[in-house]
This record gives sequence, structure tokens and C-alpha cells, in this order.
Amino acid sequence: MEQIVILMIIAIPFVLSVWNIYVFIRYLIRKKEKNSYKVIEVMAMCLGIVYLYLYAELANISFVNWDVQLYNLEKHSMIMPDAFLTIATILLIAFMGYILIRFISADRQSPIVSVMGISAIYLGIGICILWCIQTIDDFFLVLFPVNCIIIFVKTVYIFVYQKNTILQNGIATTRFKQLSSILNKATNLPWVALILVIPLLGIIITILVLFGQEPNDVIKAWTETADWTLSKKIAPQNIQYDEHYLCTVAAGGHRKIVKPIRTGMRHGNRVLVNRQLCIANAFEQVLEEKIPVFHKIVRAIYDRTGYPISKHIHSKYLADTIYFLMKPLEWIFLLVLYTVDVHPENRIAVQYPHRSAPKIVN
Repeated sequence: MEQIVILMIIAIPFVLSVWNIYVFIRYLIRKKEKNSYKVIEVMAMCLGIVYLYLYAELANISFVNWDVQLYNLEKHSMIMPDAFLTIATILLIAFMGYILIRFISADRQSPIVSVMGISAIYLGIGICILWCIQTIDDFFLVLFPVNCIIIFVKTVYIFVYQKNTILQNGIATTRFKQLSSILNKATNLPWVALILVIPLLGIIITILVLFGQEPNDVIKAWTETADWTLSKKIAPQNIQYDEHYLCTVAAGGHRKIVKPIRTGMRHGNRVLVNRQLCIANAFEQVLEEKIPVFHKIVRAIYDRTGYPISKHIHSKYLADTIYFLMKPLEWIFLLVLYTVDVHPENRIAVQYPHRSAPKIVN
């Protein structure tokens, strides 16, 4: 059942993509479409946003700045978080332009309104193209913006065709005659709209500056990132924590809770270390030295039980929970260390060193 659900989740974006292409080709041939197609387009775009977010979660993409320390296979945001407002505003205006051009009849629109709507759609196409370039290495991230581009191009084509038909039939609106005389050919609308993209973008940026955005955030949104095609920054190397073991997973929880103290080396990888992890490893070291047979039994039991649990922990909140659940064991381990070891804190301190372990002070 679970496999069927996953298959459906993967299949739906492909089905919508095929549907978008089919509808566009169908209109090119027949010059007709059903009114329901417009509603399906809007639903597909809304659903696409949800899918994009869910996939980002599955792909371990964290929407944080390039200089934030990440763990294991996590990747930084493909858009600079500080520029989210700029990109989101442009996309919102593009969507408004789409609604205007797609849902309001061509014979009810003045030339200026039509041109501004198409210009807004062009801005959306531009953002989608930048997104595709930025995430070109991940097909599933490219799928949604490509569909948006198809929808936007189809919208402009259908509108221009309908507008041209209205003008040829001489049933154009009698309002705004002077403006209509400037744009007396519907085929001129896309080119005039393209010219107006720059001033429209300038107006949007000017307004956004009042809300704390920078004028060049449209560019920095893509370049002030790491891990992606247009990225100009080099992110710090990810810290590794072994997802097979509960204490190591717990060290990856929220910093204020698990209280990491430093990084260290484990199996050749840099890992985040907190006191709980060091105490647990020091306790295991004592078992291995004092009663190796018992240590092997404990290790075997823990390997069989710890991994099945820890492999399902992919959230900082779950890691925090493991940290608290391990607290009683941590206190027991600490009691044992202080009972059998002459210098317990020295043993705890030398766990997971970056370099050779410091000498124990006698």
C-alpha cells in the first residue's frame, strides 16, 4: 500500500505535465478549449507548490542561508532566504497577470491592461527559467517551473489569438479608442509587453526597497547561495552524524537543547559532539576494556535495536526527544565512569578528537 501511495505521488506531476502539453497542442490545432481547463491549470499550479515543498523536505533541502552549518546530506536553499520576499512578490504579480489574461475576456480589456498583464506573466516566466537553471541537476525540482512556463506561454498565445480575432471581426470595445489605435494589432501586444517588463520590474523593486529588500535582490537571490548552479558561495562542509546510533542522532537536535560543545572525527567524518555522546562513548570504552565479553553482547543487542529506531529519526524535534529519553542512561553511564575510572572527565574529554587525543594528566 505504501508503495502505491509513493508511486501516485511521483506519477501525478508527470500526469499534469503530459496534460499541459496535450492541452496546448490541442489548442494549436483546434483553436478551442473547455472552460474547465482554466480551473484545472490553477489547481495544478497550487498543487505544484505543495509538491515542490514536500519534495524539498524529502531531498533534505534546508531553506537557510549558505553560511549556516548543515548536517549529513542536507543542502542549502536554492534561493537566498533574505530575498524570498522579492521572488515571492514577483511570482504573485505574475500570477495576478495570469488570472487577468486568462479569466477576463479579451474584448473587455483595454490595450494597456492587456500589455501590463502579459508583462507580469513574462516576469513569472523569467523567474521560472532562473529556477530551472539553478536546479537543473534535480529533475523533480525543474518539473514544476517547466509546467508553469508552458501554462504562461499558452495563456499569452490564446489571449493574443482571441484578441486578434476580435479586432479582425471589428467587435473591439469602443472605449479607449486612442489607446487602441496605438496597439491596433493584437500581434504587437507580446512585443510591447516585453519592452514594459523592465519598467514594471523597476516599480516592483522600488516598492520592495521600502520593505527592507535590496535593489539587487533579484540577482542575489540566486548567486548568494551554495550547492546550486548559479551559486557563488562555498558553504562550510557538512557535519556528519551517524544515523545508526541514538546518541549520535540526538546530538543533531536543536542546539539550545542538546548543547553541542564541539566537532570531532568519527569514521573519517566530522561529527557534532555533545556531552551526552562523549559520556556514552566513554562508557562503552570502559566496558570494552574491563569486560570485553559483556561489551560484545551489549554492542550486538544495541546494533540490532538502535538502528531500526534511529533510521526513522529525520527531524530535529525527534532528535531532541531521543536526547531527553537518553538522559537517565547518561546519568547511569556517568555514575559508572566516576566509580571505575580514576580520571573520568579526562576520558570523556578525549572522545571523538579532531587530532591525536590529549595526554591524560596523572
